[in-house]
Amino acid sequence: MQIAIGSDHAGFEMKQKLIEYLKSKHLSVIDKGTYSEERADYPDFGHAVANAVVNKEADFGIVLCGSGIGISISANRHKGIRAALAWNAAIAALARQHNNANILALPARFISVEEAHKSIDAFLSEKFEGGRHQERIEKIDIIG
Repeated sequence: MQIAIGSDHAGFEMKQKLIEYLKSKHLSVIDKGTYSEERADYPDFGHAVANAVVNKEADFGIVLCGSGIGISISANRHKGIRAALAWNAAIAALARQHNNANILALPARFISVEEAHKSIDAFLSEKFEGGRHQERIEKIDIIG
């Protein structure tokens, strides 16, 4: 499984720890930046991870910024991306089960590394349930 991961400066430290964690689980990781704690704009990395998922360079993505909000909004601007902001494992699991999320967004300033590990494990292990949820997913792409 290929995982693309990206963060702004606020998520950099946690991103580095998550890369180590993912590799310890024998997952292939594509680091889309940022590569330091110097100020960096979250949309650049949300777009980079979303492009990797859309272009099938990665199976799933993980994005981090301080709150997780800005980077998830940026990733969600891409057709076919369903980035879900999760603060715990239960929400991460539901994002896969009910929303067929393909990018997990994490709030680096508000959760522990251990909670991020649990959220990633839940996100990557769950499957989309389809059925009534598929009908709802199809309505997401309807524009107005």
